[in-house]
Amino acid sequence: MLEGRLGLEVARLPHADRHGLVWLDRGRLSVEEGCLTFDCAGGGMMPAGRYGLPHQSVSLMLLGPGSSVTHDALRLLARHGVGLAAIGEDGVRHYTAPPLLPDFSHLARAQCALWADAAGGRMLVARRMYALRLGEVLPHRDIAVLRGIEGARMKETYRIAAERAGIRWNGRRYDRQNPNAADLPNQALNHAASAIEAAASIAVAATATIPQLGFIHEDSGMSFVLDIADLVRDAVTVPCAFRAAAIVQKRPGDSIERVARRMTGERLRRDGVIPTLIDHIKTILAEPTEAERNPPPRRKSTGSGKGKPLQHDNSGDAASEGID
Repeated sequence: MLEGRLGLEVARLPHADRHGLVWLDRGRLSVEEGCLTFDCAGGGMMPAGRYGLPHQSVSLMLLGPGSSVTHDALRLLARHGVGLAAIGEDGVRHYTAPPLLPDFSHLARAQCALWADAAGGRMLVARRMYALRLGEVLPHRDIAVLRGIEGARMKETYRIAAERAGIRWNGRRYDRQNPNAADLPNQALNHAASAIEAAASIAVAATATIPQLGFIHEDSGMSFVLDIADLVRDAVTVPCAFRAAAIVQKRPGDSIERVARRMTGERLRRDGVIPTLIDHIKTILAEPTEAERNPPPRRKSTGSGKGKPLQHDNSGDAASEGID
């Protein structure tokens, strides 16, 4: 092999200086004269053509349907600490991600330290998560109380979203043994949630955090992924699911899985949900502030929480929206 053919002598840039994610689909990722190249056939999110990729300034490449990758490309990505994840259309599935081997560990170390402090750090992160979701910092420091408040608010969120979508809602019901036995809105929620969990998994991989160490979810091997997915449940998962249910209700021949997945995928891409989740991970794992270290006596919430949640998307009439 010719010296320098794969560009191995070029220094790596710190991930903090990188732009983040590159989305690729329907093409071939290879190395040409030491440069990472993607030959795209078109028909997806990118026009047809040959693209030179700045592998030294990217943290994670997302390889979508219809794509292949050469051995030389994998070696170049590994040498420069760039992750490669195989994903579904628009990021609604996360099939595999080779080890990122990043040049940072601060987020994983912060996650471990906060998770290990069950009395302080774990509750701190849980309260930050609820603040991002609910738009306010709740004064409560009991996880059971926080879950109860969240549960009550989710019931209202479901009711309002169903009313906006023009569908009937009889409550959240899910049979793991027979998921197709659920009514249309519940099936749509299941499929939309699956798509959002894939997006959260991509965000966790991109930040090199640990999927198993969740702060609200505890038993799953994807506990932290589920925590992160829930951060956009109110703003993304529920509205997309109920709009999909409204469409299939009017067009019974359509697949609820396909419609829910496509609607969620479009929202992921349009609103930059994955980069938002990455920012949320950094926010919830940040060093405690002085106020968080020394909280004042319990007082009424001021109504302002740290971090800005995604806004609910209320545009458009669900009954008139279509899926290609």
